[in-house]
Amino acid sequence: MAGGKLSPRQKMINLMYLVFIAMLALNMSKEVLKAFGLMNEKFEVVNKFSEEYNKSLFTSLETKASEKPDQFGVPFSKAKRVQQISNEMYTYLGTLKSDVTKEFEKGKDGQLPYDQMDKGGYIDEHWFKGDGYSPKGKEIMAKLEDYKKQIAAVFGVDVKYKIIVETLNKKFNFENVKDKDGVSIKYLSYHFEGFPAIASIAKLTSIQNDVKSIEQDIYNALIGNTTAQTASMKNYKAIVIMDKSLFFQGETVTGRVVLGRYDETTVPTSVSVGGASVSMENGQAIFKLSAGAVGDHDIKGKFTFKEDEQLIPIDIEGKYAVVPKPNTASISSDNMKVIYKGVNNPMTISFPGISDNNVTVSAPGIKKSGNSQYVWNIGDFAGKEVFVSVNAKLPDGKTVSDKQKFRVKDIPPATSFLNGKAGTTIGSKGEISAATITADFGDFGKDYKVTATVKSFNALINRKPYSCFGGTFSPEAISAIKNLGKNDVILIDQIQVVTNTGVKPKLTFGCSFKINN
Repeated sequence: MAGGKLSPRQKMINLMYLVFIAMLALNMSKEVLKAFGLMNEKFEVVNKFSEEYNKSLFTSLETKASEKPDQFGVPFSKAKRVQQISNEMYTYLGTLKSDVTKEFEKGKDGQLPYDQMDKGGYIDEHWFKGDGYSPKGKEIMAKLEDYKKQIAAVFGVDVKYKIIVETLNKKFNFENVKDKDGVSIKYLSYHFEGFPAIASIAKLTSIQNDVKSIEQDIYNALIGNTTAQTASMKNYKAIVIMDKSLFFQGETVTGRVVLGRYDETTVPTSVSVGGASVSMENGQAIFKLSAGAVGDHDIKGKFTFKEDEQLIPIDIEGKYAVVPKPNTASISSDNMKVIYKGVNNPMTISFPGISDNNVTVSAPGIKKSGNSQYVWNIGDFAGKEVFVSVNAKLPDGKTVSDKQKFRVKDIPPATSFLNGKAGTTIGSKGEISAATITADFGDFGKDYKVTATVKSFNALINRKPYSCFGGTFSPEAISAIKNLGKNDVILIDQIQVVTNTGVKPKLTFGCSFKINN
């Protein structure tokens, strides 16, 4: 600005401008230094007030302890320990401030020369070494960490004071700090290295203020006054607690809505949930247990917390329902809802979500054969339709019912076999004479366990009928067979059978035999 191809007059103007800017910066710097000084003075005033107020709280607690030792004896013992720890820390911080200010001469009014305290030489030289801490710096960090640990140890895991411990950890957080460029800087370096002396003094006084603030919060909590802060509503959630975990359509859904707080700092001394495996995660008890049998089940357990040197139990109560695990698809056709007369019709009947012992089935001839399994034999039922009714008792004691209509049908026709072959069989006259006639119901017989025995049949030989009894040809029929020639056919019809269930098919398909020699 003062160089280049400028006239001597212009160079002088520019140089005066630079001097003017420097003077403004110098004056602004002094104003900033004075501002730090005034801030320090205000902290000092607040700390003085806090000191007097804390003494009054301590005295009040001491009085209560003497009047009601059972109630306030233990809290007062904690207060004495907190007072000792706080005073030691407050005094130590005061010595650090004295070390920094001893090179500055105070005025007649006892005030430090704030506008001259723009350098932080003492702290830079005595607290730091290279990129790390000097022995003095390490001592300061050890004192700060020890203070925090001692205060926290006074309360241990007592949940009554967890908010205070949270505040302590927040105000006295000595982890590395990342600057605007993302570089990690040690706690003392970030807050004190390279700063004006008066700024460091104000910072130390503010830490003293934090010590007094924590001490005040603790005394209030020990006395029973409102603690420093209430739990933030952001930490609360509305939790819906259902009276049970399974409801049926049309049933009244009942439950409760409560405010709950998820807090990982709330750690119980113990927790149990029945015989389940339990672990604590983010302030929640995570449990795992076997579902058990079908039906309603209770969940019972207990949290135990330590408060005021006493164990406080909190009961855990809940419900859940177990329904049968689906392992097959329910597929049916409305046109196949059929019950056959005189045979054991296998049935599977259940009410989803209700245990088998709370289900009642009624129908003519139906009998239970197992869990949800039934056998239905309607005998020689005369009607064309039959109903099965099902009643079930719900967990709340109410009942529900349903019924299903089935069409009634006769058993299907049987099929006759000549020497085990259906339809037309080809062979010699000798084979047919010794043949046996049988009958079968095929897949229906296998599914419904129905067998047939031939009682009689008719053999049409050379256009003449011969009555035969049982499953073999009569002597008259065998004699007539001997007179047959090649390609003659014997027809077997009018077959009468009986079944193992006593029911008779209305029809049995016939068969035939062709002579091949």
